[in-house]
Amino acid sequence: MSEEKLEKIEIPSKIVVKDLAEKMNKPVTDVIGHLMQSGVMSSLNEMIDFDTAAIVSADLGFEAILKEEEGASGQDIEDILKSDSKKNLQSRPPVVVVMGHVDHGKTKLLDSIRETNVMDKEAGNITQHIGAYQVIEKNRKITFIDTPGHEAFTAMRSRGAQVADLAILIVAANDGVKPQTIEAIKIIKDSNLPLIVAINKIDLPDADPKKTRQQLAEHEVQVEDWGGKIPVAEISAKKKIGLTELLELILLVADMDKKNIMADPSREAVGTVIESHIDKGSGPVATVIIQTGTLAMNDLITVGGEVGGKVRIMRDHLGKAVEQAMPSQPVEIIGLKRAANVGDILTVIDKKELFKIKKQKNYKPTTPTVHIVKKEVEANNTQESKPKIKKYNILLKADTLGSLEAIIESLNKIKSDEVRVDIVAKGLGNFTEADVLRAAASQAKLMGFNVSPMARAQEVARGQELPFNTFTVIYDLIDQVIAGLEDFLDPEVIRTTTGELKVLEVFRTKLPRIIAGGKVKSGKILTGSSGIIIRNENELGSVKIEQVQVDKKTLNEAPTGHECGLKLKTNQTIEAGDTIQVYTEESKKKKLIIE
Repeated sequence: MSEEKLEKIEIPSKIVVKDLAEKMNKPVTDVIGHLMQSGVMSSLNEMIDFDTAAIVSADLGFEAILKEEEGASGQDIEDILKSDSKKNLQSRPPVVVVMGHVDHGKTKLLDSIRETNVMDKEAGNITQHIGAYQVIEKNRKITFIDTPGHEAFTAMRSRGAQVADLAILIVAANDGVKPQTIEAIKIIKDSNLPLIVAINKIDLPDADPKKTRQQLAEHEVQVEDWGGKIPVAEISAKKKIGLTELLELILLVADMDKKNIMADPSREAVGTVIESHIDKGSGPVATVIIQTGTLAMNDLITVGGEVGGKVRIMRDHLGKAVEQAMPSQPVEIIGLKRAANVGDILTVIDKKELFKIKKQKNYKPTTPTVHIVKKEVEANNTQESKPKIKKYNILLKADTLGSLEAIIESLNKIKSDEVRVDIVAKGLGNFTEADVLRAAASQAKLMGFNVSPMARAQEVARGQELPFNTFTVIYDLIDQVIAGLEDFLDPEVIRTTTGELKVLEVFRTKLPRIIAGGKVKSGKILTGSSGIIIRNENELGSVKIEQVQVDKKTLNEAPTGHECGLKLKTNQTIEAGDTIQVYTEESKKKKLIIE
């Protein structure tokens, strides 16, 4: 059967619903109707993303092609940073990322450094989590990125953002190198970042820093006191041992790479979004690390190459309002027109450039972007012969975009030919009534990270008997999804051979019940056990042992070396010389493979 050829239409990365309808020459009500079928309530002026538009277009007989768009800033961030005036370059604080295996103390290290920091103490030790913070050591600032995990850091790099100047690889002295340690090593090497090793938990009785150094060397991480060039510090994040030495080491490594840790504070600001979320009262909020230039209140900005808005409120990591942000400083910005993506590049523009961007992009006022997750549809009927994959549906909400991306990245690492995670919808903020209704309609689990249900959502969920699964640790959420997926897997049947018998003579050959005599070659033959008939090393069929007799006595079993009579049930003829192999079967729960 020939496939119907779809008419192709070019669609930008985001498009207003009524504009999409015009492109297809369809009534806008048709487009809105198809969006509703996908679980999206939208108006004609709503902005939708390309994936959503492509699904609706396909439903209406069109093939959507992503239109090539020039970014508001056509330059790569590396080119922007290279354009800094050399005569105006000044040293800036180093930006540090901490990476390592889960439970090796990354979070505790970041918390301990923050708790002992002079800046925090002066402010009454009141801090707010914005994804990064600054500390002072020897009257010099250091910026630490506090991301949810390796995934968020990788997401930044995938968008061309190289935010960190150096990396700390944290390894527990009592646990050594683990899978995520190896993953972190690869990410750091791919990033060409200067590296410091922090061997943590040295206060524990089973700590073995020497063994940890050896394991690191096996993965081509040679520390200085093992003949290599990589600095190493032994610490206890929990007991705050060695933290000052670690901070001093960071400054030393930064000084060695001083020529690459500079910026021009006199120019327009350029930065990278490291965290993003939507606040109910303030709207889109983004944490940005300024990489060069100075960001000031009321600056006009672009984010990710689009008109981004105006800096209305700017706060530092202590929650204190600031008028400007200098290079390497992390700040929380309010005034964006849309939720930014982790890794988006922020640039300051003047009014003339803003007008030019609007004209180039046929600018329309930015409205909230609606996004639905594309459900996999078989491309054609050739897939029908494949085993049907069971889907574990979830509706996912998180507090920040960085967390959401980290969770999705982790879920994408779950590999199986039998089951898969289907994210029917995803978003930022607390669970709403619409979320519950969509989850109920999709038979999806409500999964949330650092979010809670709104009052109306709780009422509706009770009526639907739909529980909220909320977590404060990403790996706990992933573990629950994995457990749910594993419940969908067919159990693995493990067959264990318990005995073999050689058939010596067949006394009754009328199927399905046969009487035969034989000798037990190995193991034992149990009454009630199942078996297979083997002839010339070929399996012929199955057999059931209904009765065992030894010396004309009916017994439960015949042991090795004994001759016995058997009453068998089978649909397969049996001959003298055949082997009957009996076995037991045990069902074992399958485990998923995580990449």
